[in-house]
Amino acid sequence: MQTQLERASQWLALLCKLVAGIALVGLLGVTIADVGTRYLSRLTEGAIALRVSGSVELVSYLMLFSLLAAMAANVEKSQVVVEAFSHGLSPTIKNRLHGVYLLGFTALGLVLFLGLLESAASATRHGEVTQDLRIPMGPIYYAAAVLSLLLGLRSLIHAVLNAVFGAEGEVSHGE
Repeated sequence: MQTQLERASQWLALLCKLVAGIALVGLLGVTIADVGTRYLSRLTEGAIALRVSGSVELVSYLMLFSLLAAMAANVEKSQVVVEAFSHGLSPTIKNRLHGVYLLGFTALGLVLFLGLLESAASATRHGEVTQDLRIPMGPIYYAAAVLSLLLGLRSLIHAVLNAVFGAEGEVSHGE
């Protein structure tokens, strides 16, 4: 069971890294295009007036997707060890405490998922769209909800791996 959980977590992490990478590349593309077209307009004193419409809006949503996906992809590496509290503890106890700590991320992912799911349903019902580009908000909220669910799911997997098995979230080597 431990190996199956680790394998599932690795696949989910890979998916999240792919989403985060695509979102970051999109974010950089929009930013470079926006800055480039503004500079071109300035150089030509307005003769060439190309603009990236809704660039701030696009960047903000792409940043949301990249942050949620990156958090979900790296949840097992998220603990900041406070040496004062864990100094004399064995690695197994530290891993189990980390598992308990990850239950907080599980709750966070679930709360975000439920809130975004409700927002998505409401936005879809009311036909809510983004301010500049008039993109429907429902799919944006649904995508963010799925990424939040992945955060909660990966946190739960690693909480179980750490708390129950005492593993570090990676393949155990008989420690």
